[in-house]
Amino acid sequence: MSKKIYQKERKHKINSEVRFPQVRLVGMGEPRVISSYEASKLAESLGKDLILINESQNPPIVRIEDYNKFIYEMEKAEKEKKKNSVKSEMKEIQLSCEIAINDLMTKSRKAKEFINDGDKVRCVIMLRGRQKQMPERGENVMYKFFEMLEEVGQYEEQPKLENGKWFMTIRPKKK
Repeated sequence: MSKKIYQKERKHKINSEVRFPQVRLVGMGEPRVISSYEASKLAESLGKDLILINESQNPPIVRIEDYNKFIYEMEKAEKEKKKNSVKSEMKEIQLSCEIAINDLMTKSRKAKEFINDGDKVRCVIMLRGRQKQMPERGENVMYKFFEMLEEVGQYEEQPKLENGKWFMTIRPKKK
């Protein structure tokens, strides 16, 4: 071919690199099985490239298209997929065993905002001093906190005690 081929690291075999007895040609009407020699001659007559799409299939799948355009469309689709993916952050909220109910409500309102934005919320209660003698008080606070968030969130991680700290993770409910 006389035109310049995309010079980045190629992920696909093209033109003379495609050497198989039979290939499945797609993208030009009905898929059909022809020899790779015929496919390369057809691509050459159209002034395009023969691109190996999937080598693991039997017979391997090829397509006749301009390689630069093919790579451009793949990168464009990848960017679009990345743009549409959901980005979720982990927000942390600190609670305590002796938290008043109105303070707990304030923290739950803030957690609802995080969850409605699509973020996960990690709740932490650090047990200090004599609180370690009654860890169930921290667990009760965790369950009360979750009850306030039940309509917008669900457990990703149930409350658990590790090294004198209670942890719980809440993620947004599936819609």
